[in-house]
This record gives sequence, C-alpha cells and structure tokens, in this order.
Amino acid sequence: MPYTPHTQEDVQTMLAQIGIEDESELFAAVPEALRAKSFNLAEGQSEFEVFETFKALAAKNDTAKTCFIGGGYYDHIIPAAVDALSMRSEFYTAYTPYQAEASQGTLQALYEYQSMICNLSGMEATNASMYDGGTAMAEAALMAVRITRKKKILIDSGVNPIYSKIVKTYLAYHDLEVICLDVTGDQSSMDVALIDESVAGYIFQNPNFFGSLEDYSAIVDALHEAKALAIMSAYPIALGLIKTPGEMDVDIYCGDGQSLGNYLGFGGPSFGILATKEKYIRNLPGRIVGMTDDKAGKRAYVLTLQAREQHIRRNKATSNICSNQNLMALRATIFLSLLGKEGFKALAEQNYHKANYLKEELAKIEKIKIYNQNPTFNEFVIDVPMTSEQFLSQMREKGFFAGLKLDALYENFDNRVLISVTEKRTKAQLDAFVASVKELV
Repeated sequence: MPYTPHTQEDVQTMLAQIGIEDESELFAAVPEALRAKSFNLAEGQSEFEVFETFKALAAKNDTAKTCFIGGGYYDHIIPAAVDALSMRSEFYTAYTPYQAEASQGTLQALYEYQSMICNLSGMEATNASMYDGGTAMAEAALMAVRITRKKKILIDSGVNPIYSKIVKTYLAYHDLEVICLDVTGDQSSMDVALIDESVAGYIFQNPNFFGSLEDYSAIVDALHEAKALAIMSAYPIALGLIKTPGEMDVDIYCGDGQSLGNYLGFGGPSFGILATKEKYIRNLPGRIVGMTDDKAGKRAYVLTLQAREQHIRRNKATSNICSNQNLMALRATIFLSLLGKEGFKALAEQNYHKANYLKEELAKIEKIKIYNQNPTFNEFVIDVPMTSEQFLSQMREKGFFAGLKLDALYENFDNRVLISVTEKRTKAQLDAFVASVKELV
C-alpha cells in the first residue's frame, strides 16, 4: 500500500465525531468470545521494506517446473491481449456498475459475456457471473429447490469433492437433504432407482473429477419424468468438443471460469458460471444484464430481473450473493472473442489429443495402471507402484509438478494421481514426463 490517507489525528477526529474514544468500540456488538485475540501482525515497514519482503516471498515460488496439476484449475495459455485490454482503467474494477447511464461499456461487455456463455453451453439464459464454480453449484442446487419445491439434492460420485463440500456447507441451514453418492470407480454411481418424486435435483459433472466422460441424457430424461431438475457442472474448455448441457436437455449448467483467460493465481480469483433455461430465469441469482432502448430509441444496456435482497424483501431474494466477478468475466469475454468458435474448438481438441497421447504412453509402462474405464478429456488417473506422495516428490526432483494426489480427497486412493494436460504442454515435455516415470517405477 503506497499511501495511507489517515493520520492518527484524523482518526481521533473521526472517533470524536461519532462519540467514541477507541476504534475497538466499533466492534462492541461482537461477543467477546468471538473477537480476534491477536492478528499477529509484524511491526510496520517502510514502502521499500514492504517491496523487499514481498520480493523475498515471491522468490520462494517454483515456476520452472512443468505443471500437470488440474482438478478444477488449469494451466492454459492466455493471449497477451487479455491482459492488455482487461487492465484498461475503464474496465479495471471487480464491480458491476449500478448507474447504467454512466457504464454502458462495462454493461455491454457483460451482455456479450452472457451471450457467449449461452452459445458455449447451449443454455438459454445466464447471469453476469458468480464467485466461483463451487458457489455456482450451490446456487444451482438452491434454484432446483425453489423451482420444484422439493427438498432432496443428489450429488454424483464424480463431482469435484471440494464442490460437494461447498454445497453441503451452503445448504446446511436450509432444512434440506443432501446426499453424496459413494465413489465406486471413475464412472457415475447414479442409479435411476434413486430418482423419485422427492428429488429436487441431481448434480453431476462432465467430464467428472477423474476426467471421465459420460452421456447423461438417459438420466436427464428420468429426472424430468420425476419432475426433478438436472444440474450439470462442466469444465468450459471441454464444451468445445463434448455434448453440451443444452444438447443433453440439462436444466441448470454451472462451472468455474478460471480456464477462460484467468491465471492460476494460487487458486484464484476466478468466477462462477450459472446458466439455465429461459423458463427458470426468474430463479437465477446474481446480476443479469439486459439490452433495451433508451427514450431516444438508442440501444442501451441495463441490469434487469434483480431478485436480490437489495431490491426486494430479504426472504424473497433468490440469493445473498450481491455481486459478480466482473473483471474475471470480462477477461473470459476477451479470451473467447480472441479465439472465436473455430479457435475454441481447436483449443479443446489440443487438450483432448495431448492428454490422450500421454495416457496411451503411460499405459505402455508395465507398473503404471490407468484407473479410467471411460473415455477421458484432458485429465485421467494413474495407479503408481508407491504412495502418491512418494511419486510426486520424486517427480518434483525431476522437474515436474506431476499431478494431484487423490488420497487427500478420497479414502483408499493412496497410490492414485490425477494428471492434467493442457494445450500448453509440448510433445517434448510429454515424452520427458514418460521417460521420468519409467525411471521411477
């Protein structure tokens, strides 16, 4: 922070104005037991010292290794134009503008974002983005409950386990039943016999967390017969190649947008995608940008259908999320515009072909087993003849972040590693990875 505007004298003047002597009195409403005892903050530093501190922290990052880690966040190429355009001062804000008359450019960019997400997913309506993929999935579950007026949510075994935890936490105080199906392999463990009149929605992920692809159309039909909703989470890049949520007649699509022009950034920031059929648009939370004409008959963009707690009675609001990830969604808009329809399809194909090349080469190694039984997109799981921790540690010494250890997320997955391949990986890197695995096992 290069500039701190308030002196101690300024602070004392403000405290005197509101009739208190100390800043701690502002938190008097917080029970003593819940107050922070210490923030463990270091002594203040000069601007130069702060830069040096952060430079030393940044030097700890190991950016030289080749990355094969996925599991929800992916190492994709980001065209330089995304940075150049998204960092223009008129766009450089996380917030959606309230004053339409002063913010036509930002509103139009979000309108274009919404149009692109609808084209990509095959859905009819979307909002201006959510916080991330996990909260978007939780909001999708709440949409299903509102629309069907039922109280049971089924979560497939192939859903990102972190997302499942977010949904369970998010819905914990809503008097709802959330059932996570047990993992029985890389395929969905969904049984249509579980679908009855009590089910509000079934959440599945395609490709699933293990990278496997399936066609859920038959399950979607069974859900609709029971008047339940189908909720699909999908990695956006995969939609350039696989059957879209719209083509599967899914009711709600959710996902994480990091892969669309946003950096890994230690897990964020990212943005969430939430799209649905037009008939459910009034149950869509968050902000929606619409196109209209002003009183002079000129095209104009405005926030519309705002069923948020700021505009209506709190208990009638569709969500407590009152903002969106404006800047991240803008980056996605620029990213998608630069690639175009055919470029996006080519990107998806590169991810698919490179990952499957690596999978086929690893399958030739006697002591490596491929866990997936279904076709995969750009991720797959391998069984290694040692613990995943030992494997990943030794691969790090050879210059690779070789994947995600799954025993941290699942029981009895001690020797399983989730490997991700993006368009960024060259054939030379893939071959070097295979050679290093051969040396280890």
